Amino acid sequence: MKKKDSIIKGIVNSVLPVILAFAFGAIIIAAIGESPLETYVVLIRKSLLTEKGFMNTLHYASPLILTGLAIAITFKANLYNMGVEGQMLLGGFFAGITGAYLNISNPFISKLICFLVAIVCGMLFALIPAILKAKCNVNEMVVTLMLNYAVSKTLEFLTTGVFKDKSAGYVATPTIKEDVMFKRFGASRMTMFFVIAMIILVIMYFVMKKSKLGYEITAIGKNPEFAEATGMNVGKKIIIMMLISGALSAFSIAWKQNSAFRSGIPSSVNPHAPAFFKASISVSSCPFRLQEIEAAWKIRISSLEARARVSFRVSVLSTVGDVFAIQITVVNPPFADAFA
Repeated sequence: MKKKDSIIKGIVNSVLPVILAFAFGAIIIAAIGESPLETYVVLIRKSLLTEKGFMNTLHYASPLILTGLAIAITFKANLYNMGVEGQMLLGGFFAGITGAYLNISNPFISKLICFLVAIVCGMLFALIPAILKAKCNVNEMVVTLMLNYAVSKTLEFLTTGVFKDKSAGYVATPTIKEDVMFKRFGASRMTMFFVIAMIILVIMYFVMKKSKLGYEITAIGKNPEFAEATGMNVGKKIIIMMLISGALSAFSIAWKQNSAFRSGIPSSVNPHAPAFFKASISVSSCPFRLQEIEAAWKIRISSLEARARVSFRVSVLSTVGDVFAIQITVVNPPFADAFA
């Protein structure tokens, strides 16, 4: 009876959040004057009911699976690793930099080195809150949240300075080499990385359910004082858990290695143009034609033109793989004489 109740509770805990998400989404969609039913039909049909859409959905689910695992491991022990975002960004950034500058002809070794760089970066990030928690009992949630901001600003500095691609028409790091990229399956975006994510999922299942470490993590989560009294080194296990969590978080960004991946700032002022007059916007992995991109940006800035009483000119600067650089120039800016 207890097992049946546990199964029912697990199903409810999994399904209820999805239902609530659809319900709140429907309210917002209806509030902007669109049909929630029509929107969800298109969403489900495009993402699940076509071969290409289903494979793309699995592709984009890969990092969510790994970051979910990263959080679940620490949650099992009542630890709250809120630094998953920072660990992912840090690992992905330096894996991308490694992939851009690495000169090894063997694609397998190149990918492996990039993976190792990402994992080491994620573990180094997680090591800071892990040691503070294990040795000084510092709240890991506060530390990881603050480190996320610090990492974000550090990577912004590195992107705009040290590792900036001088040949790009916008702020971005160099594109990773072709050998480091995963090959796509057919016309979809899905790559071998999804298979790797599934293998990691199975491994972590056996680690958590069948290994000594998994039982220790469960024991720490239920009663850390009792676990310590039985002779378990709780501090050491906390560090191990956080390191595994950091490694999984950083590894999850490797799904990006399927196209011309580069790290960049979504909107940045052109440093060689007069202030206020020009801006460069990078659009990554966009499947549309250049004409459609230009038209989309013209629509996006039409409301701004009406409010600011200015007009803009949209033009495509360059293309590198799936990455487009679009420049929006103010044609008749107010107070132009003041900036001459």
